[in-house]
Amino acid sequence: MKIGYARVSTDGQTLDAQCEALRAAGCDRVIAEKVSGIVTDRRGLAKAIATLAPGDVLTVTKLDRLARSVRDLLNTLQAITDKGAGFKVLDQPALDTTSPYGQLLLNVLGAIGQFERELIKSRTSEGRTRAKALGVRFGRKPKLSAYQMAEARKRREAGESLQSIAQSYAVSHSTISRLA
Repeated sequence: MKIGYARVSTDGQTLDAQCEALRAAGCDRVIAEKVSGIVTDRRGLAKAIATLAPGDVLTVTKLDRLARSVRDLLNTLQAITDKGAGFKVLDQPALDTTSPYGQLLLNVLGAIGQFERELIKSRTSEGRTRAKALGVRFGRKPKLSAYQMAEARKRREAGESLQSIAQSYAVSHSTISRLA
């Protein structure tokens, strides 16, 4: 079964041309929606992917109707592949995962996406290391000041209950128990 997906960004735009092109391409069903491509959680797209069965093909008129970023595209294509379905773009016949050439192109795109993710991880790690060297602290700010922590430890050593100490600082007893 061929399933078409059509999308426009605003209410002022029309889906007619996309729907006609998808039907002319042999789509048995067309799912259309009006939502920005920046939104990654699109109901219509989720519905289109959910209806796919092994051997089905999801078709779009243009690639930007499906995704606005390489990462979003790869995630969507993975969801389609996981269903055992194929993918076609009408205005770019090379992007047809039902053919060996299309699968090769998809693998190249996937490799580029993976390379991009590794570069981002590397830069993030380097930035974190530099920040730590400069004394930047990561994570949540402590709920208690250094003085309050010292006082809470003293009160705990004196035998006061965790619950009592926690209530006096308006924190959970777990926060106080971690100070020991």
